[in-house]
Formats: sequence, C-alpha cells, structure tokens
Amino acid sequence: MNEARRSRKEMLDWINMISFAVDDVKLFLDSHPDCQEALEYFQDMKAQRVQALKEYAKYYGPLTIDTADPSCMTDQRWMWIDEPWPWQEGGC
Repeated sequence: MNEARRSRKEMLDWINMISFAVDDVKLFLDSHPDCQEALEYFQDMKAQRVQALKEYAKYYGPLTIDTADPSCMTDQRWMWIDEPWPWQEGGC
C-alpha cells in the first residue's frame, strides 16, 4: 500500500498549528501549573509536533536541529542546505 504524503505546504501549516497549540497551552500552564487536563493536552500536542517535524524532515529536510540526521553531512557540510527553504516553495 502506498503511503499518502501531504504536500510541503500542508505539512508546514500543520506544524504551525500544532506549534501554536503547544505554545498557547505552555503559557496557560505558567499560571495554572496544577491543571491536569492542560498538562495532558500539552503532552499530546508536543508529541504530535515532534511526529510532524520528523515526518516533514523525512520528506523535505529538517526544520529544526532536532530532526537533522547526521548522515546528511558530507564533505564537512550539510546537504540539506541545498534544498529549497520552506518559504521558497510558493509562499507559505
């Protein structure tokens, strides 16, 4: 079965939405550190963000250093810098 792959823009939009949710709930937890529901939501969104970043890196290259694969390094330079930057793919 072929794996359906989302477009670069769709994946970036999803990463942005999840990242916003993570940042928003993180701010809420600053003033409500004992809210178990918010903490569970934070953990879920954080896990989804990590997965989305890994999926993006698999198809389009890393967005963060956390998803950079050491095997991308050849001749003392990173090969992924030769790929189009996220904002170069038709106005993200």
